[in-house]
Amino acid sequence: MKRTLLTLVLALFAISMLAADAHAAAKITVIFNDTPGEGYFDTTPAKRVGGNPGRTIGEQRRIAAQFAADVWGAALDSDVEIKIRSSFDPLFCTADSATLASAGAVQIFADFQNAEFANTWYPVALANKLAGADLAPGADFTNADDVSSRFNANIGNTGCFEGGGWYYGLDAKNPANLTDMVNTLIHEFAHGLGFASFVDETNGSEIRGMTDTYSRNLKDFSTGKSWEFMTNSERKASAINFRKVGWTGAAVTAAVPQVLALGVPALKVTSPTTATYDVGLADFGAALTAPGVSGSIALVNDGVGVTSDGCEAISTSLSGRIALIDRGTCNFTVKAANAQAAGAVAVIIVNNVAGTAPGLGGSDTSIRIPVVGLSLADGTAIKTQLATATVNATVGLDTTRRAGTIVEGGVSYALVYTPTPVDPGSSVSHYDTSMSPNQTMEPFDTGDAPNTVSPPADLSLPLLQDLGW
Repeated sequence: MKRTLLTLVLALFAISMLAADAHAAAKITVIFNDTPGEGYFDTTPAKRVGGNPGRTIGEQRRIAAQFAADVWGAALDSDVEIKIRSSFDPLFCTADSATLASAGAVQIFADFQNAEFANTWYPVALANKLAGADLAPGADFTNADDVSSRFNANIGNTGCFEGGGWYYGLDAKNPANLTDMVNTLIHEFAHGLGFASFVDETNGSEIRGMTDTYSRNLKDFSTGKSWEFMTNSERKASAINFRKVGWTGAAVTAAVPQVLALGVPALKVTSPTTATYDVGLADFGAALTAPGVSGSIALVNDGVGVTSDGCEAISTSLSGRIALIDRGTCNFTVKAANAQAAGAVAVIIVNNVAGTAPGLGGSDTSIRIPVVGLSLADGTAIKTQLATATVNATVGLDTTRRAGTIVEGGVSYALVYTPTPVDPGSSVSHYDTSMSPNQTMEPFDTGDAPNTVSPPADLSLPLLQDLGW
C-alpha cells in the first residue's frame, strides 16, 4: 500500500518576527474536521484495543491521532503551538491496494527573522519555531494553519483494500491484515512538519525559483551536485536516479550506523565478467542471506506462449541453478513455484518495462527459495551474456554496505526514494525502500515500522533536526 505525499501550499509569506529565547517540548494540537457521525466522529461502537480506551471508532481515531501528535511533540521543541487539521475522506483505492493518507504543510515561508538560510522555503511550523512567533497570526485555514492531513475512510470496504482495515491500538501490535493508524499518523504528520521537498519532482522546478530547507540536504552521488545548485532539468533527472540520491544532513548521517543494518539486497555476477546489481525484494520466499545462494543463471523455457515467463510447468531441470524469468502473464508466486519445482535454488524476475528493480508482491508459504526482482536494463545485460557464455552469480546480501545507504569517502549516507518512473508525491520525499530495518518514513506501509521517531530504531527525527528543528 502506498502512502502518498500531498504538500498543500495555500499562501506564501515573507514576514520578520522577533524570536523567543526559551525552548520547550512542542505543543501539537489535532483539530478534527469531520462532520458529526463520520470520520473522527463515527459513532460505531468499538472494543478497547491495544491500550486505546475509546468506545467508538471515532473516539479511537481521535485518541490515536493525538497520541501520534504527542510522539512528535515530545521529540521536537517550539514555543509556538502547532495545529494539525485532520479528516477522514475517500482516497484512491483498488481491491488490493490503496493510498492510506496524504499530508503537507499548509503554508511555507522564506526570509523571516532567524531563518538559517536566505532565499529558502521552510514549512510554516518550522518557520514559526525558528522565528519564535506565529508568522501568520489570525490566519484561519479551518482553524489550523500549520499542517493538513487526510486519511482514507474506505480502507477495508468493498473495492478498497478488501480484507484490510485500520488498527487503532497504541501498542504497535497490529494484526498482519490491518494498517497501524498511529504509525500512519506519525508518518503523515512528519510530512507536514517538513519531511518533504517543495520541488516539483516531475519537472525539477522550484517554487518561485528558490530552494527549500529539505532540498538543501539532497545530493546526487552520480553527479556530485546538491539539489540547491542544480538546474530544473538536472533535478528532474536526479529524481529518477535510482538509489543514487542521498541525504547529507549531519544528524541523519551520524545516526545511520546506529539504525541501519549491514547488508544490501544484491545480485553479484562473478563470471564471465563481474558486476553487482541492486534487486527488489519479494514478499514471499526465503530471506536473503550472506554469503547468499550461488549458481549459474538459466533463462527459463516453459514451452508455452512467452516461453521465458515461467507461467507453465518447466520441464527442463534447473537443479542447482538460478532461474531468470520475465515478468508478465501470471503472478510472481506462480513463476517462483514453477522454478522451485524444476530445482532452482533462487529466482530472478526481470521487469518488463523500463525503470527500477521491482518489488514483488504475493503470498505463498510453499516457496522456500529466495526470489528477487531485477530491472529490465540489468536483465537484458545478463541475457546478452547468456547468449555466448555461462553466467555465474550469487543472490544475497552485500555486507559491505548498510541497507538503504550509499557510500562515499567511507561515509554511509541515507538514500531517499527515487524510483523510475517518477512517483509524484512519493519520490524524493521519503527514505528509500531498501532500508533495513524498515523505517517510518518509507513510502509504503511495511507493517513493521516502529511507532517511534528516534534512533536507534528510526531516522525520522534526525532528518527534521537537519532541517532546523
